[in-house]
Order: sequence, then C-alpha cells, then structure tokens
Amino acid sequence: MSSARRKVQAAAAIVALAAVAWLIAGRGLINYDTLYSLVWGRELSEGHSLYLGAPFTPTLHPFGTLLGILLSPFSKTVVAGVHGVAATDIVAVLAFLALGVMLWLTYALGSLWFGPWAGALATLIMITRRPLLDFGARAYVDIPYVALVLAAVLIESRRRRAAAPVLALLAVAGLIRPEAWAFSAAYIIYLWFSGEHKPKQVAGWLALAAIGPLIWLLGDLLLAGDALHSISGTQQNTRALGRVTGIGGLFTTAPRRLGEILREPVLFGAVGGLGFTIWLLRERVRAPIVIGLVALGAFSVLAIAGLPINGRYLLLPAVIGAIFCGAGVFGWRELGSADKHRRPWAIFGLLTIVLLLVFTPAQIGRISNLRYALSRQEQIQNDLQALIRQPPGLITPSCRPITVPNHRPVPVLALWLDLSPKAIVSADEQLVPFGQFIAAATPKVASDYILDPRDLNRRVIGPPPALKLAGGNRSWLVYKRCANAAG
Repeated sequence: MSSARRKVQAAAAIVALAAVAWLIAGRGLINYDTLYSLVWGRELSEGHSLYLGAPFTPTLHPFGTLLGILLSPFSKTVVAGVHGVAATDIVAVLAFLALGVMLWLTYALGSLWFGPWAGALATLIMITRRPLLDFGARAYVDIPYVALVLAAVLIESRRRRAAAPVLALLAVAGLIRPEAWAFSAAYIIYLWFSGEHKPKQVAGWLALAAIGPLIWLLGDLLLAGDALHSISGTQQNTRALGRVTGIGGLFTTAPRRLGEILREPVLFGAVGGLGFTIWLLRERVRAPIVIGLVALGAFSVLAIAGLPINGRYLLLPAVIGAIFCGAGVFGWRELGSADKHRRPWAIFGLLTIVLLLVFTPAQIGRISNLRYALSRQEQIQNDLQALIRQPPGLITPSCRPITVPNHRPVPVLALWLDLSPKAIVSADEQLVPFGQFIAAATPKVASDYILDPRDLNRRVIGPPPALKLAGGNRSWLVYKRCANAAG
C-alpha cells in the first residue's frame, strides 16, 4: 500500500472515531480551563495584560494560550450580542478530532506491538471509558498531550533512533504537560547509549528537548511576572480546593483514579497480558513497559511536588493498560500455530472477554450518566447565554461588577460579554452591594452546574438585599442595582 493511501485511510479512521465518540457522548461542553485560555488569548491579541488574580485561575499552559490567540478572531465574533460562540464551537470540533487521533494511535501501537486484534480491542476499550469521553467532550488539553506522546512513540517504534521528529512532537507535548519533559530526557538517554552520535547531533537533541520548559518558563515570566507561576499557582489551587496530592495520594488515590478509567475487567486483562507478553513476547514488550514507567514516574514527581492527582493525568498509563488488555485477550495469535502456550493464553483471553461482557451493562450505565450530565449542563449554560442574547439582554456588560455565586461561571461570562475576568466577581471572595448578581434559580442548578462534588466549600451565596430582582429563566435569576441608567 502506498504511503499516500495509508495517510488517507488514517485520516478517515480518525474522523470516523471522532464522530463515534461524539455520538456516544452526545455533545461537547468546553471546560473551565480551556474557556480561560480563550479569554486570555483574546486579551493578548488585543494587547492587554492578563489578569491572573481571580480566585482559582487555571494553569497558564503555553499550548492553551497559543490556541486562544489563534482563535481570538472567533472569540471576538458577535452573534446576537454574544461573543465567542464560534470559538467554542471550533474548540469542540478540535477536541473530538484530538480524541479521534488518540484513539487511532492506540490502535496503531497496539496493532504494531501485539497484532491488529489487540489494537482493535484496546481502541474499543478506550472509546467506551466514561472518563476519557468526559475529558474529550469537555476539551481538556490532556487529550492532545496523550496523542502527541503516542505519535512520538509510534514514529520511534516504526523507525528506530528517529530522533528529531520524536523530540519535536515531545517538545509540543511539553507545552501542554510537563511530564513530556521526562519523556524527552529519557529518549535522549536512550539515543546516547544506543549508537554512535556526534556533538552536533546531541546539541540538536538537547535544543529540541529544551523548547518546552524554556517556553513555559519564559511565558510565565512575561505574562505573570514569575517564571514559576504555573507550578506555584497550581499548588495554591490544589491546597485551596483540598485536592489530593503528595506521596500518600500516590498509593491511595492514584490507583483508584486509574481503576476508574479502565475498570476491573480491563485491569484483570492488562495484568494477564503483561505477564504473558513478558513471558512469551519479550522483545515486543519493552517499549510499552518503558512508556508506562516513565509516565507514572513523571506523574509521581509532580504529585510529590504538590500538584493534584487528577484522573486525566493518568490517561497515558490507561492507554498502555488498555493495550496490554488487548494483548491479554488476543496476544496468543502472535505465537506460532504449534506453540503449546497458545491454548492457556487463549483461555485467559476468553475469560477476560466474558468479564468484559458481564460488566458491559454497568459501562453503558456510566455512559448514560455522562450523556445526562453533559445534556443537563448544556441546558443550564444555554439558559445563562439566553440572558445575554439580544433581545432580551438582561445581563449587560455596562452594569458592573457582575457577581456570580462562585468562580465557575467567570470565564464563560468573560468570553460571552467580552470582559476581563476582573470585571466578574465571585461571591465567595466579595459580595458587592451594586451591579448585577447572577444567582442559580434552584438548588438543583447549583449542584449540577456551579458546585463540584469535590469542593470543600459547597455554599451557594445569594444576592445582597440592596439588589432587586430584574428577571430570569428556569435556571438563573438576575438581580440588579446599576449606577447608570443604561444598565
């Protein structure tokens, strides 16, 4: 098959996988961090300095900020008085395409290492995991990060010591997650000890590996005035939100988070697949084991440094686990027809398939819950947007400040109203007796949209008595006391 035809087939498969993921999830809904990236990108494109003093501002990822700058023309586009709708639509499409790329790479690597059946099962496992669909539908940047690392691994697996293209992909990944820096370091060590090299080559490798950390540090210095703003800010948010971190969390929470992604039958198949492949396909198992160990090692270092133990940070080890489960079920097909080990391995594979089928109804239930959660949150968010649209335009940028119950609605309102996040106040931090106060119409709206189940502070603060009810809808109520008649 020609190279051009393979590329066309890969592109078609990626689009198809993205479409299937969208059909399973039902919709996309841009997350808090990515919304902030769009707001920051718009502000930078307009020559404004960033306001980073709002409570719980997310990590200033260079990749996300650059994406926000590139999409700034769409963030400024106005439809019926609302800014940025086109930008969020584009991000949603890109998010599902990134998910499609990640899924295709899961198949490609699984197929390359342990056969096409193993790759197909690994892909089927990942596309039916609720956490992955959730992170993809909400456009978290962790999905492109995993895709970039897997692409680098695929290039190296197909062409040993590829060097520059692998390090280039890892450099881009390093603008999303700092764990990519560990992969670059490990890969350079591998290149150093695996063959001859010239000083000029080594200098080029080091230069590529340095791109990620240098851009991150320089960006933090220029935009926040502190080269270590990202790590210190994330540590501060982790403490304020009471997120699990540290050595203790590595042994208690991290295994549970990984289990929440893969679930029991996949973990069972992965452990068996790991054992069988180490025993019988040892020459193929080194790469996935090394990748898994580096990913877990880098994750552990960040957790010890005080960063949160989030499930989305374990997506790369989860992909490796899914591939090993595929090997546990179908790896026996890679043995010779006369090999006496085929039968016991095939029996284990059959047992794993039975477990996967038994647990299928529970997995369907989890996906149904995800579809409901996304649908419900989209409805609440659409109701919030309806109060901005012209007419009626009940929420207006001229009547300031705009106060919201907590920090969660801040970036989406800043985007829609073309305001700095500084103009939107969280009632958790300050209760202002004038301007506009946007309140949840019911406790159910607060629990479904404003509050996070993991939040330590679950208070929902109401409007100050000086503000009077101006109107609302089924999800939101708007209270006002404007200093100017136009508000």
